[in-house]
Amino acid sequence: MHIILVSDRLTKTRSVTLTARHLTGAAVALIALVLALSSGLLYITIRHAAEIKLPLLESLVMAAQEQRARQTETFLRQNLNAMAVKLGEMQAQLMRLDALGERLVALSGLKASEFRFNEVPGRGGAMPAGSPARNMSLEQFNEQFDQVMRRMENRTDTLGIMESQLFDAKVKRKLMPTIPPVETSWSASSFGWRIDPITGMQAMHEGVDFMADTGTPIFAAAGGIVVAAEYHHQYGNMVEIDHGNDFVTRYAHTSRTMVKVGDVVQRGRKIAEVGSTGRTTGPHLHFEVRYKGVAQNPTRFLQASR
Repeated sequence: MHIILVSDRLTKTRSVTLTARHLTGAAVALIALVLALSSGLLYITIRHAAEIKLPLLESLVMAAQEQRARQTETFLRQNLNAMAVKLGEMQAQLMRLDALGERLVALSGLKASEFRFNEVPGRGGAMPAGSPARNMSLEQFNEQFDQVMRRMENRTDTLGIMESQLFDAKVKRKLMPTIPPVETSWSASSFGWRIDPITGMQAMHEGVDFMADTGTPIFAAAGGIVVAAEYHHQYGNMVEIDHGNDFVTRYAHTSRTMVKVGDVVQRGRKIAEVGSTGRTTGPHLHFEVRYKGVAQNPTRFLQASR
């Protein structure tokens, strides 16, 4: 490249020749100058900006951190309140389960010492090798909590049905004539065909005769309602108790009765005393069990209690 210089002060022109090396050196020098100016300007800008805007940046960061902390605290408080409500529901559910379990033990006749509902069972075990413990997330905790609540509700419903069935069975057992009506170790005459002690002929004996002295207490073999307390020409002073489910018991030849028609008697209550009224050869208790009006063998029921 040739450059011609013309000047008024010079009588002749000058020519300058620029090679590629000259151009390269000029470009490098220009770039270096630009970089130096940019660096200086950046340094001055950062220094003054740090001195001026640093407190503002710090205040903005602190405000953001405080806001995030408040949001986190609010979130945790809401979750804790929800968990506290669930915990209260679970505690109430556990109290109901404990009470229900104790009633079931009593109804089933199991030993209460084998079912200690108020005690936390012992638990333990070794940590498996190569399986480190892991922290549970809040979502996992809520899921497990809800699952336990559902299982407890299902158990409560199931145990409630069992309690109802056990209670019905216990009531029915109490209404079955299964306890001896008198305290004696043997009977004088059993149920079935026998030689009649008065006529000497074969006859059906529809009950069981218990030998006992006059005045011996007679007890209700099961709970029920007195449907007869009267004198019968063959049974003498007689008491009949309706136990429901078509079961009736009869206590005959008594010397004295302590109940009247319509009385509700409990199992084992004294209802009369042994005597020898009616068709009899001596003091004893004639005891009958009837189902739908048909005489049954009382020994079967008395043996069932044992």
